[in-house]
Amino acid sequence: MPTIDVLDSTIHYEETGTGTPLVLLHGNPGSSRAWRNVAPALGAGRVLAPDLIGMGRSGKPDIPYSFADHARYLDAWFDALGLDRVVLVGHDWGGALALDRAARHPDRVAGVAFFETFVKPLSGAELSPQSRERTRMLRTPGLGEEMISGENRLVRTAFTGGVLTPLADSELAAYLAPYPTVESRRPLLAWARQIPVDGEPAELIPRIEAYGKWLAASPETPKLLLTFTGSPTLGITPDLAPWCADHIAALTTVPCGAAGHHASEDRPAEIAAAIAAWADAHGLR
Repeated sequence: MPTIDVLDSTIHYEETGTGTPLVLLHGNPGSSRAWRNVAPALGAGRVLAPDLIGMGRSGKPDIPYSFADHARYLDAWFDALGLDRVVLVGHDWGGALALDRAARHPDRVAGVAFFETFVKPLSGAELSPQSRERTRMLRTPGLGEEMISGENRLVRTAFTGGVLTPLADSELAAYLAPYPTVESRRPLLAWARQIPVDGEPAELIPRIEAYGKWLAASPETPKLLLTFTGSPTLGITPDLAPWCADHIAALTTVPCGAAGHHASEDRPAEIAAAIAAWADAHGLR
């Protein structure tokens, strides 16, 4: 379970196998732990799963934890390990980071798989009333901070309400462990406040639009979209799958059954099987 120096901090990551690198990028408020039941089922190949900066067992430097910050540290991690022509798999913000990196470094990415992420900026009208209210609350000074105070409701609700089957106490404790203090939870709130709704955050919208253009104009790069029913996602819903088919080149879409937003907790076998079959069909490993 190595840790490597990256910029002014460290990135922890899990690694198994050899061959073409397949990199698994987690979302918020997770860690590489989100892939613990997916990675072993992917079969042969080299699989790496980093903890994003400020999350899991990676360092927590004093930075704003903007999307650009995460991309910068992740870029440095790829460079430190000399990873090239990788297959990226991303969930939630990990999916957005995967698409962003692919758009900026298309020659270093062989394929991209993604689920429960942001393929385009959202409008408030696209969100459920519950999601709109949660977004408003998280962005409101004071109210957002309440979610990371005390017993850390931001993490607890993710893995009790954002999954079909709430995690056992021992599993939940492992997700909570890296965040013993309010200060250590600051990266989680920063992520939650960056959900791209109604033109905010202003600095992030052009970046999402840029990788949206790449998605539409990159037929040479295979892409995999995993969809789920019953999910409280803020990004891709089953209703959005036809839009993705019309706007994303070289796209394969695979329904993986019912799941919550943190689908790797509910459907790890289905996720692994879909990724493995897609990668093999396109000669990606």
